[in-house]
Amino acid sequence: MGAVLGFAIQWGVKRGIYSNEAGQGTGPHASSAAAVSHPAKQGLVQAFSVYIDTLFVCSATAFMLLITGQYNVQGPDGAALYTGIAGVAAGPGYVQTAMESIMPGFGSVFVALALFFFAFTTIIAYYYIAETNVAFINRKARRPWLVFALKVGLMAATVYGTVKTADLAWGLGDIGVGLMAWLNIVAIILMQKPALACLRDYEAQKAQGLDPVFHPERLGIVNAAYWAGRRAESNLDAERDDPPPGGKPEPAKAG
Repeated sequence: MGAVLGFAIQWGVKRGIYSNEAGQGTGPHASSAAAVSHPAKQGLVQAFSVYIDTLFVCSATAFMLLITGQYNVQGPDGAALYTGIAGVAAGPGYVQTAMESIMPGFGSVFVALALFFFAFTTIIAYYYIAETNVAFINRKARRPWLVFALKVGLMAATVYGTVKTADLAWGLGDIGVGLMAWLNIVAIILMQKPALACLRDYEAQKAQGLDPVFHPERLGIVNAAYWAGRRAESNLDAERDDPPPGGKPEPAKAG
């Protein structure tokens, strides 16, 4: 029983990181494109997305499989512990079979289309992340060939993945994600002081009834070039000029 539980935790951690990218270091690339008056705003959104993605979306998928019984369970030694759908390998086939059992003639097609768009958008997102990294590398010494090499490498990896087994793809992915996570966790530890100072500043302004704005110089945070001058106020004005659907612009409280 202990081995089965440990095996389940192992797979949960692996796929959980893939699902929400928590601690992986890829989330900041997209979140940094958001125009907010205080970085803690977007940071809290990113933190909340982990719960939405893992506890809601992934848990819904798991419960769907458990309720329909369309899954197989194997022990660490490969012995079958439960067989709900003989002949179906672990992976998307479980979800397709479960959906098909609920919506015959439509479920498997829906999952296939969803996976196609998920895979396509994932490739686009990862290319955006990689090109952002290349842009950072090229900020002082321009090397245009790096972008070309990136495009060729991404296309080659995509083609390679389509002709190899899923186990190999997952194995390579686990290695890559693990390396990124370890490097990023070290960076998080080193950067925790300014991050916590930023969060405390946000909470202090909220406690005063203000719409928080970020001024790094007041917190002793250096090298925050994006927030220089009145960038925070400009972002805050943009937020108020573009209120959420059905909402009204908030009155100006922070100066």
